[in-house]
Amino acid sequence: MTLNTLFGRSSLAIRLALVTVLLCAAMMVGLAGHAGAQSAGFQTDAATEAEQAAAPRRFVIRFLTEGEFPPFNYYDDEGVLAGFNVDLARAICLEANAACDIKVRPWDELLPSLGRGEADAVIAAHVVTAATLADVDFTDRYFHTPGRFAGRTEDGAHEVSPDGLDGVSIGVAKGTAHEAFVRAFFRDSKIVLFENPELAREGLQQKSVDVIFDDAISLAFWLNGSLSRQCCEFKGEAFLEPKYFGDGIAVAVPRSDPQIKALINDALKRVRQSGRFQELVERYFPLRIY
Repeated sequence: MTLNTLFGRSSLAIRLALVTVLLCAAMMVGLAGHAGAQSAGFQTDAATEAEQAAAPRRFVIRFLTEGEFPPFNYYDDEGVLAGFNVDLARAICLEANAACDIKVRPWDELLPSLGRGEADAVIAAHVVTAATLADVDFTDRYFHTPGRFAGRTEDGAHEVSPDGLDGVSIGVAKGTAHEAFVRAFFRDSKIVLFENPELAREGLQQKSVDVIFDDAISLAFWLNGSLSRQCCEFKGEAFLEPKYFGDGIAVAVPRSDPQIKALINDALKRVRQSGRFQELVERYFPLRIY
């Protein structure tokens, strides 16, 4: 064997060894890259799952209302459900990231349907009283229905107080909380009873009474409508005594579901903070009732 042959074989062996080492190194890098990709992919999947879990889930709030109490809930001229309560329910759903399902039932069926689990909430201008609290729970109050006096515009200002209305005739619908209120606080006035609020308003127009006392909301719409013939106006301030006019209007919810109460309360708070609540008040109650 010659020296050249020996070195030639050694050189070949060295080259083969180097190739082997390089191939092994490449394989190790490839495996490491594959493992890294798998790890990165796992981390991405985990992050996506975490983000999805953190994101609020969209669900449905099932509201019930009725359709014959404008401006709170009613059918408009085109037969579309509308009103302050209807738009407020939609605003609540929007703030709660929920879909809204609003169905109409007769007034007498609203709270029983809620008790049977056919809805999550009732938004139909229920006043919070001891009687209604016996059957259902309520959210935070979002509206009040005060009592107010109205009189003829031509008569000028009245001092609306027991002394200011001493001897003044007050028209009021009989058997109502408004009758009970004026009898309790305006004892020296002349209380004139009518079968219903509409007749009391006619009596005011015909000057058979000096002032009338009624629900401020219905009075506001009468004063602002054509039936009043612009005869009259509010006199004095609003009266909000809970004993007579309830503790405000709220959304009725089941006693067995504190979660829906908390959810709606939180959404109501955000509706107020956003300014949306005041927008609805100004849209549906153009004449101030307070």
